[in-house]
Amino acid sequence: MTRLVLRGFEIHKTALNNAWQAELIQALRPILKIAPLFSPTTPKGKPMSVRMTSAGDLGWTSDAEGYRYADAHPKGTEWPDIPQRVLDVWRLVTQQDRLPDSCLINYYGETAKMGMHQDKDEADFSWPVVSISLGDDALFRMGSATRGGKSDSIWLSSGDVVVMGGEARLAYHGIDRIRYKSSRLLPKGGRINLTLRVAG
Repeated sequence: MTRLVLRGFEIHKTALNNAWQAELIQALRPILKIAPLFSPTTPKGKPMSVRMTSAGDLGWTSDAEGYRYADAHPKGTEWPDIPQRVLDVWRLVTQQDRLPDSCLINYYGETAKMGMHQDKDEADFSWPVVSISLGDDALFRMGSATRGGKSDSIWLSSGDVVVMGGEARLAYHGIDRIRYKSSRLLPKGGRINLTLRVAG
């Protein structure tokens, strides 16, 4: 594992070996059956290009009512528990005793991207956000705590883990594009991003 620090973002390259990545994909399958991926919209009604779901006590969602955490999937079912192998990643890169209570699961198809945004819907910003990349490569862009201005980008590959804490905790960041079918982890292509947060 190689650790890089860019703009305060801790980027752990090849943090997870192939076996661990495969274990995470298997652990996600029952979650997706209970809490299927859905297509959120922004508060202004614009559809997001990623599909998402969650695990844990709280799940992130977006619709006409705004960006927020909810205690149930849009179809009304409670979010499944966060798998232990996912929590093991948090333990590995943060060394924190407190575990996350939310795991956002984003699926990026061939043309999906994520605009520059802050993770600011949590109750306490002192806890880091941990982002796990699985599947296709993604171009990750990092800015500062204010919108606009200079940014830096790096390609994230399957098994890379990013920790956003300290000065990077409220920094703007996003995914400009993915290299579709650059990974063999997902047979049909695409990228899964797991974002672990202490939300409540």
